[in-house]
Amino acid sequence: MNHSQLRAFHAVALEGSFTKAAGVLHVSQPTLSGHVKALEEGYGVTLFQRGSREVVMTDFGRALFAITQRYFASEAEAQRLLLTSVGLISGRLRIGADSPFAVIPLLAAFKGRFPMVEINVDFSNSREVLNGVLANKCDIGILARIAPDKRLHIAPFRDDYLIVFVDRGHAWSQRRSINMRDIAEQTLVLREAGSTTRAIFEEALAERGIEPAAVLEMEGREAVREAVAAGLGVGVVCEYEFGNDTRLHKLIVKDAKLNLTECAVCRRDSRTNPAVAAFLDIVETASSHHRVRAA
Repeated sequence: MNHSQLRAFHAVALEGSFTKAAGVLHVSQPTLSGHVKALEEGYGVTLFQRGSREVVMTDFGRALFAITQRYFASEAEAQRLLLTSVGLISGRLRIGADSPFAVIPLLAAFKGRFPMVEINVDFSNSREVLNGVLANKCDIGILARIAPDKRLHIAPFRDDYLIVFVDRGHAWSQRRSINMRDIAEQTLVLREAGSTTRAIFEEALAERGIEPAAVLEMEGREAVREAVAAGLGVGVVCEYEFGNDTRLHKLIVKDAKLNLTECAVCRRDSRTNPAVAAFLDIVETASSHHRVRAA
């Protein structure tokens, strides 16, 4: 059994496209197609029905794919075990994150165990982080509230909720909580479109038919914070991101469930990368720790 042929088949089955699979494996499409064709001819089977726009697995192909999923997962696990035993995992890990608060503790734990891995981190909103993972521009994404996707491996690790905050001179600065209806009289300071925080809060308002008096859109989390501190309106943030800024006062929203879950996400095929798999181990440990603390 030829390993390269099997990996080529697995990549096409996972991506649903010879072109995408070739990009993932960093080979030319003719080379990839040749591997799959050689596998089919070598065993006298048909693995894919090739259409003009899509590639569909045959029944035999689906049966083989179920096996290759286990095969390559086991191969990656064995490689990771051998490398982690002596701390030899190296290479480069590209991470996209929607917040420094979620990713920095993970990075600290990871670098403590695997100092030889070079890490690059790019911060942007959740939509851009997810697009970066899907486009293979980053290996790991740290973001909140992600829908299931067969192309992705999703690992939840932290539950949180949204709060609102105002400046210390605001009329709400002596209160501990508000109702959603109170927002109707305020200027709401929100991040740009693509922010999960914004999406969750706007959905909660829409469900109740509430429109704020005005909306001020700011690019980035820090810009929102500074605008609120300057008295320009009411901001929204995850509770664990609020911090200790003495210029600001936080309030709980009593009558809305503004929950979200922070997740680590990667492409399913990238889990064979030892650095990615090791980072996911760190995420799993963080998830267990958070559940113990929250219990």
